[in-house]
Amino acid sequence: MVNRKISHRPTICYRPIQPSDLEVLERLHADIFPIRYEEEFFQSVVHARDIVSWAAVDRSRPNGHSDELIGFVTARIVLAKETEIGDLLIYNPLKPDQTLVYILTLGVVETYRNLGIARSLIRQVVKYASSIPTCHAVYLHVISYNIPAIHLYKKMSFKCIRRLQGFYLINGQHYDAFLFVYYVNGGCSPCSPLELLVAAVSCMTSSLKTVAARLRKNEEESPKLPK
Repeated sequence: MVNRKISHRPTICYRPIQPSDLEVLERLHADIFPIRYEEEFFQSVVHARDIVSWAAVDRSRPNGHSDELIGFVTARIVLAKETEIGDLLIYNPLKPDQTLVYILTLGVVETYRNLGIARSLIRQVVKYASSIPTCHAVYLHVISYNIPAIHLYKKMSFKCIRRLQGFYLINGQHYDAFLFVYYVNGGCSPCSPLELLVAAVSCMTSSLKTVAARLRKNEEESPKLPK
């Protein structure tokens, strides 16, 4: 379904962010996010310095804007043992090279929202993370009042595993953040006490059913004495 704010039918394509995107990338970040990013961040993105990125462009966009960013995602590979979510992974100390992919920023121009662009950009990151044998998860933070983003991550099977009190400081005010994780390449979280309890109860229930079934079978097979 085409967004009514767009006067043409868009043809969305995805490519890496490049140096020529610098000005538009800076403007979009300023328009979309309440947080200001340093120039060093943008230089690292456009020159792929420890940051991977994808741009969404509309090839049908008129007036020479067919290669201009209308969406973007930036991410970084980090060592699992050095992250804040190390306790949320089944970590093997014998493999210190285990990594994660952290989504830094994700945004779409307002007139191009609700067209599945953000979802496709996230899929690019998940596909990239899945191609790295040592990578076990993609994770990100989202501010607590960004309800559309929260719904999107949940629909894409990201797990909300933690609420971080006062994580963001914006204009002198603190805001909570949710931590979302998407496991890849067999990555998983350690079982919580509740999960262990549920598993134990399920196992006991299954065992009791098996014993009861055997008792019933023995009763049916045993010779009946005359009354």
